[in-house]
Formats: sequence, structure tokens, C-alpha cells
Amino acid sequence: MTSHDTSRNISLAEMDKQSLLHPYTSITEHLDHGPIVITEGHAARVTDNNGRDYLDAMGGLWCVNIGYGRQEMVEAITEQARKISYYHLFFSMANEPAIRLADKVLELAPDHMSKVFFCNSGSEANDTQVKIAWYYNNLRGKPEKKKIISRKLGYHGVTAVAASMTGLPRNHASFNLPLDGFLHASAPHHFWGANKDESEPAFSKRLAAELDTLIEKEGPATVAAFIAEPVMGAGGVITPPDGYFSEVQEVLKKHDVLFIADEVICGFGRLGTMFGSDRYNLEPDMMTIAKGLTSAYVPMSAAIISEKVWDVLKSGSPDTGPFAHGYTYGGHPLAAAAGLKTIEIMQRENLVENANKIGAYLQKKFRKSFSDHPLVGEVRGVGLMAGIELVSDKKNKIPFDPSVQIGEKITRLLLEEGMINRAIVNTIAFSPPLVVTEGDVDEMAERCGRGLTKLADQLISEGMWKAA
Repeated sequence: MTSHDTSRNISLAEMDKQSLLHPYTSITEHLDHGPIVITEGHAARVTDNNGRDYLDAMGGLWCVNIGYGRQEMVEAITEQARKISYYHLFFSMANEPAIRLADKVLELAPDHMSKVFFCNSGSEANDTQVKIAWYYNNLRGKPEKKKIISRKLGYHGVTAVAASMTGLPRNHASFNLPLDGFLHASAPHHFWGANKDESEPAFSKRLAAELDTLIEKEGPATVAAFIAEPVMGAGGVITPPDGYFSEVQEVLKKHDVLFIADEVICGFGRLGTMFGSDRYNLEPDMMTIAKGLTSAYVPMSAAIISEKVWDVLKSGSPDTGPFAHGYTYGGHPLAAAAGLKTIEIMQRENLVENANKIGAYLQKKFRKSFSDHPLVGEVRGVGLMAGIELVSDKKNKIPFDPSVQIGEKITRLLLEEGMINRAIVNTIAFSPPLVVTEGDVDEMAERCGRGLTKLADQLISEGMWKAA
């Protein structure tokens, strides 16, 4: 027997606590405090079921790029549902929106990209990329080439394979992960990882040398792929130091290791370019996209492969038979219709350019507003993606002890200020919709400033911190 109330004469909050298991949520705290139930949204604002408005500085989970409440999105999805609500892509079957979206994605992607494989989430798409990398090497007569290298603090999803690539301890603890054959190189986190007075280019060279050593130690004939986010999101909004990707790509080419660019967050304008690969001159063999693809109006993701990978799959097909991988809802026509309309809106309203322009304003505004704050160790980011790193001792660069729960504290205070952010250990993350204005950025800075003032007062009153 459970305590489930079948009468349903209860509040939404109580129904939630009785019915839902929430991801990335403390079960104990949730049962004590309940949910914030979001019911409406427009542009960069959302409203809860109590009528309280919030500025959503995270765009949901880094994903609502075109903003909330787009009626033309509703109309595009509805129109497609009236025509054909579902058809799959198995066994040479297809639907028109999936075909047209794949064609459009390839038009936007780097020139050497060749084919699009649709999935439902970033986790699924990254899982798919690993299977394709294994399949690719089997077809090349290199069946031992199976190991996958990602990075500490990287995030690539939560399936058993994707979570194994994710480099965050909480995704491994209690889940018996990572699986064998998944390795993690050092994170390119210059603020915490660089030696004293080590420049960004020198730091990049050192990390590339470490990667080279790791591959040599494991045996290049056993390493299939390296996966990386152009800017690391859930690890703390970590931007690559100068020269990092050029150095790393040389190592990968040297050892015949595929490069998978995880563009789940960075893709579709987040960094002020269509893809993070454009921003940092990456030449990936494979790309993963999701979130901004449909602006989260309908779930969808994709694994994109280059001509190099496609040529091997195509030439091996007569011997291997069908490509035996796929998802029931991969290329769903409603999701594809949402993707096509999302891209149409982004291009019509120049949202990538807006992300570049307003992103530059945001980066300058945040650095000016917070770099000298006694609780702030670093302000970093690019485009409309930013992180404010909180420290216990600014002069000596000492982080807060995890027991202080600094991230949870500032998140609650910012909610009180009517702003939704995300705490990533000691970092306040920002990833607003690409439709934000300079006025929205000013508002974010003002609310964050008030939150930091309250946080400092709270820490001092609790004896957890002293201002220098």
C-alpha cells in the first residue's frame, strides 16, 4: 500500500509529491517544500500557478532559445498533427517534415557534415554517436578501437553510456558508473586547473599533451572517439582557453580518434554563432544537437555524421545489412515541424545575431557588475551563456566548502528576487532565451546583485564567511 490519494481532491503541489519522481532533485527537500508549478510563459518570462512571475535566466534547461508562448509554433505543430500525427523512419519509411528538417540542418551545419539521424534527447543522441563510432571502426576492421574519452566536468547525458561519458561524480555515484572503456581527461578549466601564472595557451598545450599521453597509455588502436562540448554547460559554464581545441584536434588526428562535438547546449545560436563549432573553428567528425533544435516546444535531438563517417557506413552496408539502430519516435513529424518553424523564426528574427550582440552586452555588463564583488572569483562566458563563480576567499582563490551549499543558497535567494537560475556547485549559470534585450540583461544583473548582497549578509550572520 502507498499513501497515494485517489480522491484527487488535493492541490497540484500535493498531487506532485504523491505522483512524481523529479530528476536532479533532493527527495527529502522536495517532500518538505514541494514544487514550483510553472503554468504560463512569454518570451523570457514564466508564471507559476500562484500568479508569480519570474525572469527565466536559464531558458528552461538551456533550451528555450526562441522564447516561450510562440503561437506560430503551436499552429505549425497543430497543422502537422492534422495531416499526419506520426510516422516513423524505419525500413525506408519517412515523413515530409523529417526529410525537410534534416536537409535544413545540413544547410546550417559545417560543410563536411553529411547525414542526420534523429533521436529524442541529447542523451539518446550521444548514446547513438558512441554506437556509430563503434560500428564505424568495426566496418574499418578495427574492432578493438572502442574506448571513449570525454572530460572531467563534461556533461553528455544520463543513459548508461551517456552518463559514463559525463564527467560529474553525482552522475556516477550510486549508479555503478562509468562503464568500462570510458575515460576522462582533465577539464579545460583555467580558473581552477591552471598552474600559478600559467597562460591560457600554455595551459591548453599542457592539457593536449596530457590527452596525448592518455591515448598512448591506453593504446591508440583501442581509442574510438573523443567527445567535448564547445563550452561546458553543466560542469560550470567553462569556456575553452585560448588554443585548446586547435591543440586537441591535432592530437586526435594523430591517433585516428573521432571527434564528437556535443552541441546540445551550444548549437542553434547560444554562443552568438549557429554552432559552437563555428565559434571555435572546430572540425568534428560527428555533432550532437538537441535543445535549441526545437526550442523545447517538442522533444527532439539528432546525431549528425560527416562525409568521412558516412562513406564507411555506406561502403560496409552490403556486408552488414541494415543499420540496426533507431527509436520509435526518432524523426517524429510533430517534432520535425517544430524544428522547421524554430529555424524559420531564428532566421527571420536574426536571433543568432541578437545572441551575439546582446551576448556581448551581457558579458560586459556582468564583468563590470560582479568581477570586483568580494564573493566572486570569476565571471566567464560567451554569447548568451555565462557563469559567475563564487569563492570563499577571493584573494587566495579558495572555494566554498560543499557543506555551505552556496549554490543552493544563491538559487533560493534569486528565486525570491523573481529570477530562475541554476546552481552548478559554486557557479551561478545563465542561459536566457535568445530573444532577450539589453533591458532584460540589466534586470538580470540587478536581481543577481541584490541576491549576492543578501547572500553575503546571510553568510556573515551564520558565521560562514568574512568579507575581506
